[in-house]
Amino acid sequence: MALSDRLELVNPSEIRKLFDLAQGVEGLISLGIGEPDFDTPRHIREYAKEALDRGLTHYGPNAGIMELREAVAWKLREQNGIEADPAREIMITVGANQAFLMGLATFLRDGEEVLIPSPAFVSYAPAVILAGGRPVEVPTREENEFRLTVEDLEEHVTPKTRALIINTPNNPTGSVLRKKDVEEIADFAVEHDLMVLSDEVYEHFVYDGARNHSIASLDGMFERTITINGFSKTFAMTGWRLGFVAAPEWVIERMTRFQMYNSTCPVTFAQYAAARALRDGRSWKAVEEMRREYDRRRELVWKRLNEMGLHAVKPRGAFYIFPRIKETGLSGGEFSELMLRRAKVAVVPGSAFGSAGEGYIRISYATAYEKLEEAMDRMEKVLKEEKLV
Repeated sequence: MALSDRLELVNPSEIRKLFDLAQGVEGLISLGIGEPDFDTPRHIREYAKEALDRGLTHYGPNAGIMELREAVAWKLREQNGIEADPAREIMITVGANQAFLMGLATFLRDGEEVLIPSPAFVSYAPAVILAGGRPVEVPTREENEFRLTVEDLEEHVTPKTRALIINTPNNPTGSVLRKKDVEEIADFAVEHDLMVLSDEVYEHFVYDGARNHSIASLDGMFERTITINGFSKTFAMTGWRLGFVAAPEWVIERMTRFQMYNSTCPVTFAQYAAARALRDGRSWKAVEEMRREYDRRRELVWKRLNEMGLHAVKPRGAFYIFPRIKETGLSGGEFSELMLRRAKVAVVPGSAFGSAGEGYIRISYATAYEKLEEAMDRMEKVLKEEKLV
């Protein structure tokens, strides 16, 4: 099947459609887009200006500048327990999102299946389709805090299964896999000879004692894992479009070839700033300040949603919450449209994240505390007026 044919199978993101619909709504409070409301820390911006002044505006290596790859290798070793050679096992990408298609393209053959825990980030299934594979949803359950289990996986694995995508902390549910969960998933991947794509972009935003456990750090797992991460969420650098990947040498070599004929290389001066940021203690202080503020917002939104009759599992990571709206009698789409129209609050229907998301909505609490308070007031008012709770 030609790529043009595969594009016909991929629908526009429901989140982006909502974003477009919400444009021009006066007084709108958007809880839809998963973007930090913090500016990139000043010292990181200064590093970019320094790079510009030094003339670092030319093409860089396809796999990224060595200074940044070495800084990423240091970060992975110190924070994740992953040993990766910066010259052969790490590359820099144009945002983390790009890495899914490029990573899958290194090994996936036509018709092979990729297991995707559902609800899932909107880019996973399209990336599988564009790479020639078939996405297979693996529903996770609210009663298990939406954490993926091997039992869930066993129900959907077939002889055609080639890979598995995991995302912890999770978008859209905020669930965080425990160490035992990750170890069991690793054993499952080995047993069925699967590649694992591990999305860890929210790794630093965890709460209530939770922590991220990188599957590639487990014995024997680096050789079958593509660890995907980036700077967008961690350092509030969404518009900078920088991600990074750690993977076996054969994967990085193929991904680099893909990037060579796609974007050529990430922005050079942005890479310089990211390399300096990783080794600067001020960056990690800023991350902790953001984490604490997200935690404060999380407490507010979780409490208010449950009080208004929208039950929500308390998220242990990321900056999303996934309340159940089944009791209102509305679908996720109908609920979202009602809130946009009546409350002027934008939320995302859970169905945007897969069939297992129907009956839920996603709320991002990556916006100011005062706006979250106002949004909760508006939502509660509409729910009471419509007698939905």
